[in-house]
Amino acid sequence: MNNFQKEPLKKVQVTALSYYARKDIQQAMFEFCKHRETVANHNNKFFAKRPDTFDYPSDILNQARQGATSFHCSEEIWENPLDIDTDMTPEQYNKIKIGWDLLIDIDSPFLDYGKIAAKLLIAELEKHGIKNYGIKFSGSKGFHIIVPFKAFPKSVDDNLTKDQFPEWPRAIAQYLFKRIRTPMNEEILKLSSREKLKEQGELISEHLCPKCNQPTKTKSIGKYICPDIKCKTEVESMVSNRKDMVCPSCNGKMKRVSQREVQYCEICKINTAKLETTSTFGGVQQQNTQQKFKEEITIKSTEDSVDIILVSPRHLFRAPYSLHEKTAFASIVLDKNQIETFKPTDADPLKIKTPKSFMPNSEEGEAKELLLRAIEEANENQPEEKVKKYEGASIDLKGLKITEEMYPPIIKKLLLGIKDDGRKRALSLILSFFTSLEFPQDFIEEKIEKWNKKNHQPLKQGYIKSQILWYLKNKRLPPNYDKPIYKEFGIRNPPEPGMKNPINYTLKRAMQAQRKPHKKLSHKEGKSSSEI
Repeated sequence: MNNFQKEPLKKVQVTALSYYARKDIQQAMFEFCKHRETVANHNNKFFAKRPDTFDYPSDILNQARQGATSFHCSEEIWENPLDIDTDMTPEQYNKIKIGWDLLIDIDSPFLDYGKIAAKLLIAELEKHGIKNYGIKFSGSKGFHIIVPFKAFPKSVDDNLTKDQFPEWPRAIAQYLFKRIRTPMNEEILKLSSREKLKEQGELISEHLCPKCNQPTKTKSIGKYICPDIKCKTEVESMVSNRKDMVCPSCNGKMKRVSQREVQYCEICKINTAKLETTSTFGGVQQQNTQQKFKEEITIKSTEDSVDIILVSPRHLFRAPYSLHEKTAFASIVLDKNQIETFKPTDADPLKIKTPKSFMPNSEEGEAKELLLRAIEEANENQPEEKVKKYEGASIDLKGLKITEEMYPPIIKKLLLGIKDDGRKRALSLILSFFTSLEFPQDFIEEKIEKWNKKNHQPLKQGYIKSQILWYLKNKRLPPNYDKPIYKEFGIRNPPEPGMKNPINYTLKRAMQAQRKPHKKLSHKEGKSSSEI
């Protein structure tokens, strides 16, 4: 192909213009998207400038003529979407916000799994007294279920419902997913054998800590016996890579005679062996039956089958009857009884006869029970306030005293707060730095809370908590200085020639301070002019 030859058109591009020219399609999309931020996608190459909205049904065809292939709209409902400004605070957003719809995104790589999740979610909605809801095909392998804002109470405990986005709809999504998770896995196991799912890497078995309810890691623990006939002390230690260790009774060498796998919680610092026995009486070990590491079986493809990320400010979802770039199918509206027999080819644009409304005619307050139960469960699952386990201005890291003066200039700069874009990228850098150094969780939470208050617009607490837990579970070094992320924050060079990573800076200064305990680091040593 020479430089002057155009790329061949994709199926969705060939279909889009004639499809969006249909008056009934335009009207169905326009009616749903009124008072919503609605943005055109140009064949996955770029989105139209935000904010944007439809003024007339004909806007859809006009944008299709300019290359638009799909349209995506907001869950939030606005007085005038064009008044949205990215520099607005949450309070300013609330002033121009009318409300929000609960939009449940069933995200699955397999259509059969999506059908199971959709049917279970519908059953849960009906159990909670919700009779009116909308269902549509996502255009690929999933489904969208909507419960209109009208169905929710206007306020709960003096809190205006319209102002509780995304916290309340996110709490509902998490509440519903928790209720369908086990039956969904059971239904999937009926479709395919446990052995086959294991072979495919789909079956996940994880244990949860009885204290913090977070997933644990599998570790090896070694059993050691003292060979001294007079001693014969037996010890189990998680330092299983050592073949021998010092006997705590006689200081002789103990030999490892066996090893086994245990579950270990990195947050609570407890393991299976620690909880296995609580006492011995008459030579008989008594099992601790009150605290055990719970085992949960999960199908990998269903871990995020209810997309919580979608429930976030100004996040867009595919509008009803919009086309899908990869499949060229339309996001058609369905009835409950159509889910079981639905095939993606049913959403072929050429097969659509009369479009149906995605927005059901809800009764006021019919979703009140669902909202109250979700809020109650979310409040119950709030972590208890932790007692601070560190004192003073330094952290003791395996013999190295680390103070804030030893932080690299990039971390010091980020901790002053983010005055523009980049809060999430900054949080990622700070957390990778803290967790790589194995700082205590309570220390990290306190520092991040102070940092977040300094930002021009604080991040949501739910997002921050989930990120802290993820980084504690998945420790990874900050990016090396040659990565472009540092340039975003004005850092052009490492603090010292040849230094590759921010962690090296801190460890070097901590070791220097250890060798010279009476010499304090000067400001010049703790800060490099080349990095500011």
